[in-house]
Amino acid sequence: MANPSDSFDPRTHVWSSFIQSTYLTRQPPQPLGTILPDEIEAKAKEKLKDHPACFIYGRGNAGSGGTYDGNLLAFKRYFLTPRALMPHSSNMDSAQRNLSTRLLGRSYPTPLVLGPIGTQSLFAEEGELGPATAGKETGVPFVISTVASRSMEDVAEANGGAERWFQLYWPRTEALTLSLLQRAKDLKYTALVVTIDNFAVGWRAHDISGTFSPHLSGIGCEVGRGDPTFMNKLGLPPDTHNQPPFPFDYLGLRKKLVDQDEKAVQEAAIGMAWAQEVCSGRYRSWEDLAWLRKQWEGPLILKGVLRAEDAERAVENGVDGIVVSNHGGRQIDGEIATMDALSDIVASSVVRAAQADGAFTVFLDSGVRTGTDVLKAVALGADAVFLGRAYLWASCVGGKDGVKQLIHQTMAEIDVTLGLLGYTSLDELRGCKSVLRVLK
Repeated sequence: MANPSDSFDPRTHVWSSFIQSTYLTRQPPQPLGTILPDEIEAKAKEKLKDHPACFIYGRGNAGSGGTYDGNLLAFKRYFLTPRALMPHSSNMDSAQRNLSTRLLGRSYPTPLVLGPIGTQSLFAEEGELGPATAGKETGVPFVISTVASRSMEDVAEANGGAERWFQLYWPRTEALTLSLLQRAKDLKYTALVVTIDNFAVGWRAHDISGTFSPHLSGIGCEVGRGDPTFMNKLGLPPDTHNQPPFPFDYLGLRKKLVDQDEKAVQEAAIGMAWAQEVCSGRYRSWEDLAWLRKQWEGPLILKGVLRAEDAERAVENGVDGIVVSNHGGRQIDGEIATMDALSDIVASSVVRAAQADGAFTVFLDSGVRTGTDVLKAVALGADAVFLGRAYLWASCVGGKDGVKQLIHQTMAEIDVTLGLLGYTSLDELRGCKSVLRVLK
């Protein structure tokens, strides 16, 4: 029997059919067993119950968690107002809405991107390979993190001929930066996502209190482990196929370090060296960005933009897009919610003009949990969203198929809700602020 994914075409698929097919099975959607974000997260917590520090690391935030909470609350402050009794010319009888989205000068079948999340082997045995494969099978771009727990090479193989992007935590040294960019080009990562809000790790109270740092235990350094420039400094050969252990036994590893276990000590040394390179505390400038722009011929996206003036400077400096992001609330406590920052940014005439010309793409992340959240962001002016923890928990519970379910249910909600709002395409809704009412 042919694999269903072999004939699946996200460009023509009726996403809302997810609803009918679920009812017909008379069973909760599988493999997650639910479509509710809080329940999926709870299932992930239960799955990691013997390794609670891993769950806390993924769920944890800066300080008291005010930014994380603010992101979620911001979506609840925006309300949708549907149109009614549309004219016959609107083609509202069509069973399928047009959910295609133009990003970075190309057409994509959905407004979703699987955003960069590091150390995914803490949560699922497949690590990043499951989501990368899910992206391939659903037409959703996958972004590998600089602190991934699988190599760029292995992720590229899992992703096949699909769309994949490389997220860069800007290394301290120029030679390593150039080496990573060249590998990304050779492996056909088509866009570069430069994270600019993580030159130093934020005040993550739970991790500090529990002294939990997977990076310093050799987890999350597979991109570096596969790089000849980085490994040469350590006097070690590059390894592009290493697989970190799952589950991650942090306490057991800590004991091995105390006992001076040779492999554990080497892993810690690799992790420490990688952290010093990609989270060095060195702040970057717009002049540095001009240099980086010259090294990368493809689309370049800045992730972590929250102010309109910075978005305007990005346009002026030849950047192809931004991600309005506060790192999911993991860097600064009490930071502006991304929906509120997006409102400020798309009010800029410079940004709007660049978007209208197709020269600038605005993404949003941090707090996106549902298809309705996506529609609110699009109505406010975003072109697309990066998914984060939503797909991480789905991967933890159900691996590749869990991520696929999350994508299908999110797109189904977008599809049916867009129609109920009185619109036939995302392009028609995009930037249509009259659809939104904001509770102050």
